[in-house]
Amino acid sequence: MKIVTDSSVFLAVALNEPEKARLIEITTGHDLIAPDVLQYELGNALSSLCRRKRVCADDALKIWDVLMDIPVELKPIEIRSAVELATQNMIYAYDAYFLECSLHWRCPLLTLDEKLKAVAISKNIEVLEI
Repeated sequence: MKIVTDSSVFLAVALNEPEKARLIEITTGHDLIAPDVLQYELGNALSSLCRRKRVCADDALKIWDVLMDIPVELKPIEIRSAVELATQNMIYAYDAYFLECSLHWRCPLLTLDEKLKAVAISKNIEVLEI
């Protein structure tokens, strides 16, 4: 099965968050996919962690390398459709990219973001539980 996996999942794994073991368990044996903007969002998240002094610059680069070792197939999405989802549901476009990916490729979504889960469910997207 293909699973759309959002940035929160990748970061939780790379940062050794408490959910890491369960996320690996859920995804083992499945193919991960994400919108092709994933790397930009992860880069932005790492720079934000540095700005907030949660990680130092050297650690951010090490985390980036860990993130890039996670096998994921990047998929094109319809940005216009994602922006429509974002504006209709009052969410960030970056979050809507993952919803659009799930809708377009007909795959369940794996996320740690509660608001994104709620919107996904309202759009009849299967959400995998952690």
